[in-house]
Amino acid sequence: QVQLVESGGGLVQAGGSLRVSCAASGRTFYTMGWFRQAPGKEREFVAVISWGGGSSLAADSVKGRFTISRDNAKNTVYLQMNSLKPEDTAIYYCAARRGTSMSQVVVHYDYWGQGTQVTVSS
Repeated sequence: QVQLVESGGGLVQAGGSLRVSCAASGRTFYTMGWFRQAPGKEREFVAVISWGGGSSLAADSVKGRFTISRDNAKNTVYLQMNSLKPEDTAIYYCAARRGTSMSQVVVHYDYWGQGTQVTVSS
């Protein structure tokens, strides 16, 4: 069993930066992903990182602006968000999956955090 707790969300102006964190309890030999959900929209993939941290993928909408990383010694995954845009406003969720493939699909993830709100003002 894994429990995930996100933190670091908040309000930021367009063009600004924010880093959200996800602290995991238990073992961290999981592929970890970040997803987001804006009001009235479906949850969507943002980024994923392999359990060792050597491989990662990001959605086209955030590529070049967001960076996912992890520190397994601290059981923590990070999402560094730069050049934020109002359309990045959403609840950001951390997720873990037991498989090794870096899936971008919501239903492939086994554990979810409660989410952290990120609001980008124009």
